[in-house]
Amino acid sequence: MAALQIVWFKRDLRIVDHRPLIEAAACGPLLPLFVVEPEFWRQPDASERQWMFCRESLQELRNDLLELGQPLVVRTGDVVQVLDRARRQFGVERLWSHEETGNGWTYRRDQRVAAWARQNGIIWMEIPQFGVIRRMKSRNGWAQRWERQMAEPLVEAPPSLQRLELIDPGVIPERPCQGLATDPCPQRQPGGRSSGLRELDNFLEHRASRYQRAMSSPNTAFTGCSRLSTYLAWGCLSMREVLQTSRAHSGRGVRSFESRLHWHCHFIQKLEDQPAIEFSDFHPFMRGIRTPDVERMEAWCEGRTGVPFVDACMRALRAHGWINFRMRAMLMSFASYNLWLPWRESGLHLARQFVDYEPGIHWSQCQMQSGSTSINTIRIYNPIKQGQDHDPEGVFIRQWCPELRDVPAIHLHEPWSLGGGMPEPIVDVTASMQMAKDRIWEIRRSAGFDRHADAIQRKHGSRKAGLKPVTSRRRRRSPSQVCGDQQLELKF
Repeated sequence: MAALQIVWFKRDLRIVDHRPLIEAAACGPLLPLFVVEPEFWRQPDASERQWMFCRESLQELRNDLLELGQPLVVRTGDVVQVLDRARRQFGVERLWSHEETGNGWTYRRDQRVAAWARQNGIIWMEIPQFGVIRRMKSRNGWAQRWERQMAEPLVEAPPSLQRLELIDPGVIPERPCQGLATDPCPQRQPGGRSSGLRELDNFLEHRASRYQRAMSSPNTAFTGCSRLSTYLAWGCLSMREVLQTSRAHSGRGVRSFESRLHWHCHFIQKLEDQPAIEFSDFHPFMRGIRTPDVERMEAWCEGRTGVPFVDACMRALRAHGWINFRMRAMLMSFASYNLWLPWRESGLHLARQFVDYEPGIHWSQCQMQSGSTSINTIRIYNPIKQGQDHDPEGVFIRQWCPELRDVPAIHLHEPWSLGGGMPEPIVDVTASMQMAKDRIWEIRRSAGFDRHADAIQRKHGSRKAGLKPVTSRRRRRSPSQVCGDQQLELKF
């Protein structure tokens, strides 16, 4: 057998607009490979609900590749060991994959793969998947480069693949590792490219016109948002094909959706440029200011804080594996400000809940919503006002907090105001917001704070937004302005 081309599938579970696949196919016989990595699934940001979506997507990918002639080959274990077995058994000329901006574990894993390839004289061809740019020295011109990448023609699947008769395709396991916690998610979206294409078509044809109106309230967001984030996170659809397909349609909703695709990559670029932000605050003055609290953390995770809208959102998220961005931001804000919990701990819980977990977006947003970036206006979401604005009749609260079904609407957002034994929330919402605001502003007024903030803005800030340096913006802002509710919506 001639030396193989290996196409290593990671979070790019499709055959259309898959450049490593088409380019490897032009070079000779190829082995399409997915490695189930038990250590990856033991990481604290991984969950069974994510694996189940991935597994369904792998099953469809295997069938799609089989129709081309060669099914997906699946192995379980350490990826370097799997690749080296292939090298010793068959010979490997090149390794092909998309670039990945994942969590810290995948970053270190890819460093090990790169070292293995160098040691064995194997060329590793990594091709960009999103509009994320590696080894970028400056953000200047980033938006224009993104537009050029997204305008490149889509790549069709190879017409056929040579069948590798001597290679067993292997089993897609029921579970990726021992010890992964059982994680029921009864209303999770199904995995696979065909489901993603149906969602894309349905959104553009029937739902996009009400996108802007529907995205904020959880009563409307589950059907009004595009619901494509999970299919993009796992690569069942490519960013390029979603953007180009959407641009064949018109309307304000479609244009608003397209802007979110741009910001998707803008936030992933932050993690690409600075992988440490998964673990450490952007701004050094924000490090270590919060302390863990087991009881508060458990109440927040389980949706029993006593604040009805917060608890309803957390319970809905547990059942769906998805919730709209405004509610994600509110949940993180409540944990970070009202409960004063470290963003890394609360962020890990949310990461496991999100089937569409995208590390580059997630960790930047966790820090933004907890005030750790220093370049964004402090947004402390008032969960009572959010409920009154986005669930005024309490339809959503009653659905997910049935213990409150008989509370009159006028008291539903603050049931403790009824008296009569209704439990108080675990924190006083107003007092805890004020305490958090005072603490954050005390830090922001510290000598030297603005110098670090300006450096963060130069490295990570959006040039398209045209933001001025933090030092010039700070002088025109007072603490009374920080309890706003306007936020950029990112989760499609």
